[in-house]
Amino acid sequence: MTGRVAGKVALITGAARGQGRAHAVRLAQEGADIIAVDLAGPLPGVAYDSPTPADLDQTVREIEKLDRRIVAAQLDVRDLEKLTSVVDDAVGELGRLDTVIANAGICIPEPWDQVTPTIFDDTVSINVRGVWNTVMAGAPHLVRAGGGSIVIISSAAGLKVQPFMVPYTTSKFAVRGMAKAFAAELGAHHIRVNTVHPTGVNTPMGSGDMQAKLGAAIAGYPRLGAMFTNLLPVEGTEPEDVAETVLFLASDASKYITAHEIAPDAGVTEY
Repeated sequence: MTGRVAGKVALITGAARGQGRAHAVRLAQEGADIIAVDLAGPLPGVAYDSPTPADLDQTVREIEKLDRRIVAAQLDVRDLEKLTSVVDDAVGELGRLDTVIANAGICIPEPWDQVTPTIFDDTVSINVRGVWNTVMAGAPHLVRAGGGSIVIISSAAGLKVQPFMVPYTTSKFAVRGMAKAFAAELGAHHIRVNTVHPTGVNTPMGSGDMQAKLGAAIAGYPRLGAMFTNLLPVEGTEPEDVAETVLFLASDASKYITAHEIAPDAGVTEY
């Protein structure tokens, strides 16, 4: 099957690399044009490599190679005014908006007693406020269009506890509830809102000192390390695996699915 989102336009945050780029490419392969936004700069407090303008440029090249249109912008999802302006201009250029994919987020693993107010505030402001901003910037266009799909990228940490990640887990449970609340009100406009809950994904979020920090936290209380184990015999998944779920939720194949959690999680949330 091809052309599952042909003629549609998707807004994707955190689109410079990783899951965001994978979502953009997969939807473009199926006929969508893309609005790609990303900070493409230093992320606050993280132990992994930050995205760069070159990463965002690479996303643009990959979409253009598929002969699809793309409007890209470098911005912080915490800036609602700028995000709204960019989305409004991009919709004016591309003609419509059908799908909003709130993907941007950060993760800073620390034992509970080493989490600082700054770590907590940065995580919640990007992972929760940034998602709210994304929906607020995109949803009015879906209302005017008479329908659409909003996909919020949560995490396995939004379905079960993941230790050594109190702020991250808090944020991912929060956006799960946010999605259900938006689904209740936006349903009147034929807009569906769902969350996606992957297990660990092979993205730059695992680069730099990220694994060392997580490993050090687990070493302090090894009993909890098993909570990261997938039921399927895989250590993690690829961004393209998650993108298949996002494509399904963006397409008409999921036209009656809303206010649900879809978990391409290799079974990690089942125990």
